[in-house]
Amino acid sequence: MSWNHQEAMALIRRGSVEIVSESELLKKMDRKKPLRVKAGFDPTAPDLHLGHTVLIQKLKHFQELGHHVLFLIGDFTGMIGDPSGKSETRKKLTRQEVIQNAETYKRQIFRILHPEKTELVFNSTWMDKFHAADFVELCSRYTVARMMERDDFDKRFRENRSIAVHEFLYPLIQGYDSVELKADVELGGTDQKFNLLVGRDLQREYGQEPQVILTVPILEGLDGVQKMSKSLDNYVGIEEPARDMYGKLMSISDELMWRYFELLSDKNLNDIEAMRENVEQGRLHPKYCKEELAMEITARFHDRQAAEKERENFNRVFSAHEMPQDMPEFSVSPAENKRLADILVESRLCPSRSEAKRLCRQKAVGLYNGEKLTDPEAVFGAGEYTLKVGKKRFLKLKVQ
Repeated sequence: MSWNHQEAMALIRRGSVEIVSESELLKKMDRKKPLRVKAGFDPTAPDLHLGHTVLIQKLKHFQELGHHVLFLIGDFTGMIGDPSGKSETRKKLTRQEVIQNAETYKRQIFRILHPEKTELVFNSTWMDKFHAADFVELCSRYTVARMMERDDFDKRFRENRSIAVHEFLYPLIQGYDSVELKADVELGGTDQKFNLLVGRDLQREYGQEPQVILTVPILEGLDGVQKMSKSLDNYVGIEEPARDMYGKLMSISDELMWRYFELLSDKNLNDIEAMRENVEQGRLHPKYCKEELAMEITARFHDRQAAEKERENFNRVFSAHEMPQDMPEFSVSPAENKRLADILVESRLCPSRSEAKRLCRQKAVGLYNGEKLTDPEAVFGAGEYTLKVGKKRFLKLKVQ
């Protein structure tokens, strides 16, 4: 598809918060050659969730416009820890933890990006070659006064809370990555704006044309309040089973649904606005729109058939109040003396015993007949049971 500048900028602006600057971006695009578009991800956790994909979707937009994406895995910076928005020094990861997490990122990003249009790079490639003198030289290119303009550093300094010297290195190294890669454009969340601007400054210092920066919003989690985060358990992982993904997306509020449509969907914005207007006018039920969203996202990370199956299953369970047809089964022997918490973990209904205990305390675990199971150490006698965790997860337990 051939894009004119007006169409291209409309796609680039979609879901963007700020572009510094549009005039510079248009000037770069006028050169009629693919731009080098960079985005960095520190592999600080093993799995990507939909919050991460807001930025990855924007990278995909640049690919659709014919540009070259540099997907930077910060295996070096990941060991420092990005202080952006942090009220205290962040825990550093080991090299082994970073390497393990980076492997999962390599697998997951190509569920969205075009492999042939994506260059996967690691900043350890050049940073591991840095000597002490190289770091001194890099640090000489930026001032402490400029570094203290960062809101989180300034706030911690005024409140007499510690700022480790190595935290100053993070934005410098992220900025130097842009120098090394000769980036034309760098993308990041709104919390990354300072780091992105450092990249522009360092490129000037090293005699390069400064990159354009584009920021995208931080996606709210399923609660609609706090940013999507695995630690807050308000996330949708991109490698979650289709059933969990579809069910979680159907659980969001009607208002949050439109935010997800704008930032996660590939649907035309005019079509989304028409749907919203029809809902507001009472001509369309919001559940239909939410199904469209859940179907699109689930099909993206699984396939259309899996998404259709989960829509049918969801409607069967929650609309007709029936049990799912193909719930997982888990068998134990009475002699094993398995506790409820162990069963929930080993059957993969819960990621850990602590999570299983929390759900029991919150009365989120029970039998299909409505009986609540609040004791995580409970033991089952011989028989068959249908366990229900939350509103979406079922398990056929056989004790025999």
